[in-house]
Amino acid sequence: MAECIFCQIIRGASPCEKVYEDERVISFLDISPISRGHTLVLPRKHFATLFDMDEEDLQACVAASQKIAKAVFTATKATGLNLLQNNYRSAGQIVHHVHFHLIPRFSDDNLHMWPGKYGPPGSLAEILARIRAAL
Repeated sequence: MAECIFCQIIRGASPCEKVYEDERVISFLDISPISRGHTLVLPRKHFATLFDMDEEDLQACVAASQKIAKAVFTATKATGLNLLQNNYRSAGQIVHHVHFHLIPRFSDDNLHMWPGKYGPPGSLAEILARIRAAL
């Protein structure tokens, strides 16, 4: 994965503002932050999306995300925090190495992530049935 910027960072070939690392996970500040303290958490092993990850690396990323989120929340004096993970370009994934965003939120930040609502109540039953069938 020579062309993956996150793999380059993990190898030490590209710089980052490292927040945390262990044998499975690395975390660093986002270079295009949504808010002050926006931090990324990712597995050292390359997986393009959440769907590709093995369970051990996913568990390591989730555990590290919780630990790092507490530190980001405290350090930034945030009033909230979003944990966000995008898969594929249509969902906003720009770097195709799975990563988790820790986004500190502030009461006056004017970030609005969910502008819409679900459709009429009958439409929920159909999608619910399809999701359950896919499980």
